[in-house]
Amino acid sequence: MPRPHETAVYTHGHHESVLRSHTWRTAENSAAYLLGSLLPHMRVLDIGCGPGTITADLAERVPDGHVTGVDRSAEIVERARATAAGRGLGNTDFAVADVHALDYPDDTFCVVHAHQVLQHVGDPVQALREMKRVARPNGIIAVRDSDYGAMTWFPASRGMDDWLDLYRRVARANGGEPDAGRRLKAWALEAGFTDITATSATWTFAAPEEREWWSGLWADRTLASAYAERATDGGHATPEQLRAVSAAWREWGRLPESWFSVLHGEILCRKEAEAEPTPAR
Repeated sequence: MPRPHETAVYTHGHHESVLRSHTWRTAENSAAYLLGSLLPHMRVLDIGCGPGTITADLAERVPDGHVTGVDRSAEIVERARATAAGRGLGNTDFAVADVHALDYPDDTFCVVHAHQVLQHVGDPVQALREMKRVARPNGIIAVRDSDYGAMTWFPASRGMDDWLDLYRRVARANGGEPDAGRRLKAWALEAGFTDITATSATWTFAAPEEREWWSGLWADRTLASAYAERATDGGHATPEQLRAVSAAWREWGRLPESWFSVLHGEILCRKEAEAEPTPAR
C-alpha cells in the first residue's frame, strides 16, 4: 500500500515578503514552550525548518546533540543549510521531506518539532502520527500553529476584515486549515497521544517599528507572493480587491494607536514507552 503524501498546496510560497517573516523567527519568540524540555545531548528533528533560524537556535541549545532540519522545498533547505553554516554550527544536517511520510526509522529522535506546519498540510493527524513514529519512547513532539480566526487588531478596518476572510478562504481551498491553533489538541488525541500539554502564546505588534514591519510584509505578500497568485487564479479575489487589502494594511500600519495580536496554539506531547511484556509463569 502506498504511503500517505502531501496533498495540500503551501499557501504562502517563498517570496521575499514571506522570508522576511520567517527569518525573524527565533527559538525564543517561536518555541519558548519547548525550550525548558531540551537537554544538551538531544537529537532533534525540526519539520518545516524554512530558512533555518529556529533550527540553528535549537542546535545551539543541544551542543552535544544534533538537529536535523527538513522542509518540502529544496530551495529553502539550501537557505537553511547556509544559515547553519553561517553560524558555524557543526551539529546540523538538512534534507527535503514530507511530514506525512518521513524517511527516518522508528524511534530516532528525542524531540520532533514543527512550527507553523500543520496549518498547511493535507492530513495533520497523519502528520502527527508520523512525528510520533520517528520519536523515541518518552520522546517529545512539540507543535505550534497560529490561529487566523483568533487574530485580532485595533482599530477596526473593513479592509483588514476582507483580508482575514480572503486568507482563510484561500488557505482552505489549498487544502490547509488556517485556524489550526485551536485544533492541535484534538488532532493529537486523534493521532493517539494521551500525554498532552496544551498551551497558547501570542505575538504582538504595536510599537512603530513593529507595526511598520508587520503591515509592510502583509501588504507586499497580498500583492506579490504565491498567496496573491492563488487568490486570483482560484477566483477568490480580483487584482483590484487585492490592491484594496494591501492599502488597508499600509493604512493600519501608519496609525499610532494600531495594535495586532497573533494567537498560537501549542502542544507538547510525550510518546509513551511500550509496556514491558509480563513474564510467563
